[in-house]
Formats: sequence, structure tokens, C-alpha cells
Amino acid sequence: MTQMTEQSNKCDACAERGSCKDQSEEKEYAALRMARIKHKLIIASGKGGVGKSTVSVNLAKALQAKGFRVGLLDADITGPDIPKLLGIEDRKLMQGPEGIEPAAAGQIKVASMALVLSSPDSAVVWRGPMKMAAIKQFIQDVNWGSLDFLIIDLPPGTSDEPLSVLQLIPDLAGAIIVTTPQEVSLLDSRKAVNMVKSMKLPVLGIVENMSGLICPHCKETINIFSTGGGRRMAEEMDVPFLGAIPIDSEVSSLGDQGETFVETKTAAGESFRRIVDRLLEEIHGSEQSYLAGD
Repeated sequence: MTQMTEQSNKCDACAERGSCKDQSEEKEYAALRMARIKHKLIIASGKGGVGKSTVSVNLAKALQAKGFRVGLLDADITGPDIPKLLGIEDRKLMQGPEGIEPAAAGQIKVASMALVLSSPDSAVVWRGPMKMAAIKQFIQDVNWGSLDFLIIDLPPGTSDEPLSVLQLIPDLAGAIIVTTPQEVSLLDSRKAVNMVKSMKLPVLGIVENMSGLICPHCKETINIFSTGGGRRMAEEMDVPFLGAIPIDSEVSSLGDQGETFVETKTAAGESFRRIVDRLLEEIHGSEQSYLAGD
């Protein structure tokens, strides 16, 4: 397998190709991999802790349940949580004849730094260039095959790693911005929206996570962090609002068990299924006849 170690950023792929590729060659090589993927979506946030990875995992699962071929790229090199949320922590990426073979979470193809590390507790103590080299490998060397959707879970913020993904992947369909209702989160989420706009990419929509607590006893909504901030931000910035996900006591426990809430009959699951339907409308517009695999 292409070597992605905790000690070195040197890879067999570079040795095989003879020299490091310049930026134009990198984009060309990435384009060859990405050409077989219809829709590349990035999931971004201005700050950490807003549930971006949870949204990514549930979106991948929801799209796969609708019959789409889905891949999930965990681009958060130092905090790779996707395998835990999917219950595939015991898997490893393997080298195949056409590149690095992604791990499988059911029918979903997954690539993550967590599937390379020797232990879940291993820290990736890397500077920026090494992290960006790993992201490039995931994009260029993973054999994603033919997909309808590639969901890319970005690390939080608006600096090196998110920018590398935005610049390296051609024909991105757009970005979904995840926020919580608090003003401190909305402040940073506005920056994420402007980052995407500055790269001339469409913002497919805002998702407001942790939007009120569903009481496990009376089922009433308690606005712990307030609510409605995501919708107001979307209106102010002239971008779509996809919907809000309430805090549900089952969501956390399901994630810890490697299960997704979108498949449940919880309030969060019902809300998220509506979000996915709105997202598909944003992507496909009035194309009601769109079918996976066309």
C-alpha cells in the first residue's frame, strides 16, 4: 500500500512517479480520479464542535439509502472521526492494483486517516505541508471508482486544509455549511460561507445543528442554545437554508455505537431526511427524473 505513516510524508507513489508533481500536474491527476464522480460535495464549518462530521455521515447514509453510489472522504487529518461514527474503526486502507482501496461501511466507500493509524489514540503531530500531502493522497490515489456522490468532511476553519481541497478537486458541486444557533458559531459560519463564495463555488445550503433540545420525557422543545440563527444567517447572506436538526438524546448514543440517526424515527432523523430532500432539490433543480447510476 502507498505509505502514509505517522513518521514520514514520503510515499511510494512519489518514488514510482519519479518526482513530486507540480500544482498543474496534481490537478490533472486529481481530475482523472474525480471524473468518475458526478457530484462532489464539501461539508464545512467555521469552527469545530458543531456536528459537521455527524452531518457528513448521516448525509452519506441517507443518499446511499436512496440508491446512490456514495463515497465519504474524511479530510480532517488530525481529528478523523468518520470511522468511529460509522462503526468501522477496525478497518484499514489497503493497496490495490488501481491505488489505495477505500474501506467499506456497508455500501459506502470511506477514506480516513483513522484507517491508517496504528491505534485510535495515535496523534497526528504534523505541520501543514504534511497534512496537505495526506489530503492530496486521499484525492489522487484512492480508487473511488464510479460514484454519484463524494461527501468531503472538511476540517473546521478557512485556512490551509479546506483551501487545499477546494483548489485541488475540480467541478465541486458546492458546499454545505453546518452551524449551531449561537452567535459565536454563526459569526464563524459566515466566514465559511464567504470562503466558499470567494472560491466561486455555490453554497448549497446552511444546516442548523443542535437547534433546540427535544425533551426525552414530554417531547417538548427546549431552546437551550436558542434557535433560528441559521435561517436568519442564510437569509442575510442570500444562500439556501436546508433545515434544522434538534438535539436528540439518541443521536449521541447512536454515534458512539457507529450507527446513524437518519435511519431512525426520531425527531432528528425526520428533520434530517427533509434536509436531504431539500439538498437534492438544490442540486438537481427541477430534474425530478434524476436516477442514481444514470
